[in-house]
Amino acid sequence: MSLLSYLINGISLGSVYAIIALGYTMVYGIARMLNFAHGDVIMVGGYVALTVVLSYSTNPLVAVLVAIVVCTVLGIVIERVAYRPLRGAASPLAVLITAIGVSYLLQNVVLLIFGPNPKSFQSVVPFPDLKLAGGTLNISAETIVTIASCIVIMIALTTFINKTKAGQAMLAVSEDKGAAQLMGINVNGTIALTFAIGSGLAAIAGVLLCSSYPSLSPYTGSMPGIKAFVAAVFGGIGSIPGAMIGGIVLGVIEILSKAYISSQLADAIVFAVLIVVLLVKPTGLLGKKIQEKV
Repeated sequence: MSLLSYLINGISLGSVYAIIALGYTMVYGIARMLNFAHGDVIMVGGYVALTVVLSYSTNPLVAVLVAIVVCTVLGIVIERVAYRPLRGAASPLAVLITAIGVSYLLQNVVLLIFGPNPKSFQSVVPFPDLKLAGGTLNISAETIVTIASCIVIMIALTTFINKTKAGQAMLAVSEDKGAAQLMGINVNGTIALTFAIGSGLAAIAGVLLCSSYPSLSPYTGSMPGIKAFVAAVFGGIGSIPGAMIGGIVLGVIEILSKAYISSQLADAIVFAVLIVVLLVKPTGLLGKKIQEKV
């Protein structure tokens, strides 16, 4: 029964990684940029939700909606101010350095506003835990909501991309920006929409993560952001199903490593598995080899 409990916890943690990884994989798949400030948007979402709950004593679901709106706007601003001017930069290092700069900027702004001490986060899940097998298997309400949220988000996002005009525009821009622009697609607007969706999902992931692990600091999003990026690469960056598979597999590996090997070595094991997978399949599990145009 303990193995089953570990697997469920691993899927829950992996679902958070999957939701975060969607932001990485969408931005890279469409804009060919790696937004390393994405992990800090998670942290901002957590602080916004916590502030709304503590300041206005409102329904936690309202706090989640406010966090989504704030992070969505933040994502659009980051894309417009930091990344759009560098889209045609000769060196991809310019975008990478800018992303790191935005990450430190967000961390330090939050540090100045809220201070360095971790805050106790109040769970936004208003449901009781689920007890199975005569009470021997306890599944927290946060775990159930996290897994369900991941499934709903994946279905909604896949439907949006495949069935809507905006989603088709994203696919066109991901294939060829120049051709998409000639066909009348607003490339800047499409990329901004991609950042908006990814940042909104980051807010959801931040709230779910802090509800399961109720501690929040200016550095809360750093390691989950890195692991979610690993999950995106693991599943095949640019692939939405790959982000989900990569996140869940990563979460299960991490939890099982902590339970059966060593909690200190769990992160090292996660990254070692990534290295092995990339040696065998450099594009990731579901990634496709991209032909470079010259």
